[in-house]
Amino acid sequence: MMRLTLATMMAVYMTVSLLQPSALGQAPGQRSASQAQAAPQAPFGPLAPEAQAQLQKVLTAWQNQSQGTKTLELKFLRFHYDANMAPVVGNAPTAATKSEGEIKYAAPDRGLIRVDQIVFFNGMVNNQPAYKAFADRFGEHWVCNGKQLIEFDRNAKECKIEELPPEMQGKNIISSPLPFVFNLNANDLQQRYWVRQTDAGNPDVILLEVWPKRAEDRAQYKMVQVALDAKEFLPKVLVMYAPNFNAKTAPIWDHYEFTSVKRNGMGNGLADFFKNFIPEKPPADWKILRNQFQVPGAEIQQAAGPADGQKR
Repeated sequence: MMRLTLATMMAVYMTVSLLQPSALGQAPGQRSASQAQAAPQAPFGPLAPEAQAQLQKVLTAWQNQSQGTKTLELKFLRFHYDANMAPVVGNAPTAATKSEGEIKYAAPDRGLIRVDQIVFFNGMVNNQPAYKAFADRFGEHWVCNGKQLIEFDRNAKECKIEELPPEMQGKNIISSPLPFVFNLNANDLQQRYWVRQTDAGNPDVILLEVWPKRAEDRAQYKMVQVALDAKEFLPKVLVMYAPNFNAKTAPIWDHYEFTSVKRNGMGNGLADFFKNFIPEKPPADWKILRNQFQVPGAEIQQAAGPADGQKR
């Protein structure tokens, strides 16, 4: 299963029926291993002026909506597909795992994602896929309290605590491993990703392709498809393709569905809501590992020296 950072999940919630299958889930273009290792190249040519203007309009509206989100709470379903772990029946892929969990966010820099249940493909029964839960296998559990990014690894019995540097706290949380929607800035998004709008097959949906430029992002995913509600500019759909995705040799991707969405709906319960971001103490037999969060690309920047005119 692809390792997913906290806010990539928290950023997007979906209603899968909004999209036509031909639009959402259409596989990204395939590239050779040598191309993937070379300097990153744009996966598509320059956008026409009209297309670029439309994209900028969409991203600006998305930015305005994102920055207006004070609290967010929702449930999610995640389907992980890998043909090496679960068969393709006819033309329909079978999920290798199914997960359920919850996501919570409070502006500007607090977030939680927790997988509460995960089941694994366990063979076919009466021509239908069967699934089984295992008592010793768990999904992700992440908390960001504004100063620390904390992972509770229930499989390894480890609590991993990364201290966020001051410049990555608060409004600049977008620069951490929490991309996409937290305090989304349209210009920053286009600096970090190649983005284009594609046909969603539905006038009520805006479909975006997001291709990572940075090596640390490309190590997480090859491409992400995001569907936005055309009226509210709220994210509705996310499909994330594995870094080595290939439709024939490595058809691996994650598909997300989100329900029970509550945006800016805490009211008088805001104080209790913030308690979600005070991480519980791990069990006594767990290891606690502490480290400083490594700013993405910092090692490359330090080796090359600051850019002309850049202040540190």
